[in-house]
Amino acid sequence: MQLRHLPSVDRLLRLQEGVPHRLAAKAARVLVGRLREEGRRAGGLDPEDKRLGEEALGESLASIREELETPYHRRVLNATGILLHTGLGRAPLCDAAIEALGEVGRQALVEVDPATGGRGRREHAVRDLLCELTGAEDALVVNNNAAATLLGLQVLAQGREVPVSRGELVEIGGGFRMPEVMLQAGCKLVEVGATNRTRLSDYERVLGPETGCLLKVHPSNYRIEGFHQEVALPELVALGKKNGIPVFEDLGSGLLLDEALPHDAREPSVQASLRAGVDLCCFSGDKLLGSCQAGILVGSKEWVGKVASHPLYRALRQSKLELAALEATLRVYLYGEPKKEIPVLRGIFEPPSALERRAETLCARLEALPSLQGAQLDVVPSTAFVGSGSTPARGIESRAVRIRGIPDPDALLRRWRMGRPSLWARIGDNAVYLDLRSLAPSDDLEVAGQVAKL
Repeated sequence: MQLRHLPSVDRLLRLQEGVPHRLAAKAARVLVGRLREEGRRAGGLDPEDKRLGEEALGESLASIREELETPYHRRVLNATGILLHTGLGRAPLCDAAIEALGEVGRQALVEVDPATGGRGRREHAVRDLLCELTGAEDALVVNNNAAATLLGLQVLAQGREVPVSRGELVEIGGGFRMPEVMLQAGCKLVEVGATNRTRLSDYERVLGPETGCLLKVHPSNYRIEGFHQEVALPELVALGKKNGIPVFEDLGSGLLLDEALPHDAREPSVQASLRAGVDLCCFSGDKLLGSCQAGILVGSKEWVGKVASHPLYRALRQSKLELAALEATLRVYLYGEPKKEIPVLRGIFEPPSALERRAETLCARLEALPSLQGAQLDVVPSTAFVGSGSTPARGIESRAVRIRGIPDPDALLRRWRMGRPSLWARIGDNAVYLDLRSLAPSDDLEVAGQVAKL
């Protein structure tokens, strides 16, 4: 095998004069590795191969440097039709939250009082906003909802029994299951009812002096339809109050709008849970609330206070970045127009007629691109989903630009995904679909630009 014509690393370094040494050396090693692999597959390298000329090598090195300098964590143009795509970071932040991140990226107020200069509670601003929005007596923020569930159970019922309906023993992302979370919290799981039907009497039969709390888990990532019965939250709260047992609800998705979602009126809000009288309620910050990853606990001053004083809280608390983004988002709920300013809510509430107009404009722009000459483009009805376990099995009417006649749709989507920003779409029936509901209106023009470039 003739590989002696491989360019040396020294030669490739000389072709990258002015480039930082570490970057130039890495690009040189990557290029040599790729040429070596190609030579092995071909049985050798031809010294006359144009790829081994100075100009071609320089271009290859520049391309590799661009690859190396492209961050993995980068912006995405999401045209999949999944508004909260777990693989794409779930909720996109509102403009106010993005601005807040830029401001606190330097030194920032975190847990001091600017009026007195004294030490304070780091999430006091977020706590005040949450209490005003939800009517809760107190609130606390940790790094995700699984942490909030774990911490709440430890405080309420460590070493004691916790009755849970068999229909609510959910599995969350990453394969973690509610029974395992309860085991880590030191609770004793008591299963009640059946998978599809649980009655209040099922809870009543297992209550006793060892009962630490009653747990209600909102099945935010699946639905049971048909022959189904569950105990309503007000009934469970009444049972808890009658027996002096606190009620803890894992609400999951975190809907902060005190109105029904247009595609799923059954999704409960945080405010409704608190009005029902739960002692403690936890939910996610990066789902229907539309902010950063967070686990939020709201409820009575007694129980939230006990959670805040638990030693595990310090290990699970949020940094200044998440607190700033969450504070900015909550201020939009209080003082702004959340259905217009919070991206996930805007995506849910945008009418199909507006999506139709956007899709027609995008389709016209794409039809004019030389790279799509020969392809057939049209605007078609589509079904979008909220995603990330929120309002499961409830589709939302949408519109998409359909691209047919592409020889290799998979290869096309791979090129799109590798760009900066990364463009994501979906494939169906050998066609590419760009769904407008998961795209911000401000991204439409950039989508056309990325398709042209890539």
